[in-house]
Amino acid sequence: MAIETIRIDETGREQLSRLKRHTGIETMNVLCRWALCASLAERTKPSPTVKGETALEIAWRVFGGPQHELYLALLKARCRRDGYSIDEHTLHEQLRLHLHRGLGYLASDKSIRSIGALARRVALNEAA
Repeated sequence: MAIETIRIDETGREQLSRLKRHTGIETMNVLCRWALCASLAERTKPSPTVKGETALEIAWRVFGGPQHELYLALLKARCRRDGYSIDEHTLHEQLRLHLHRGLGYLASDKSIRSIGALARRVALNEAA
């Protein structure tokens, strides 16, 4: 069982573009990793409201890079913690929900104008 492709809707694609401009991070997969981790750090479950058409696809191995197995393990652990099964459909859905929630958090934070500000934002999230 593996995730092959990550699908991001138009809103997520726009949020990624905004984050690229503000942080100078050129690759969307790196920003997606930050977004996923920001969402996974939240105590609450993400809202199941992402319904947009796919505007961007990223291969799982590009998304996760050399640490793709770690990101999958984090996602599985979160699914278990939230009381979900870890079947392929659930993992895909939870990844999509967490990714979009994280993108929303990061893109809406007006203080993120650099890589340093992004790191501080995520560090504050972890400390809370």
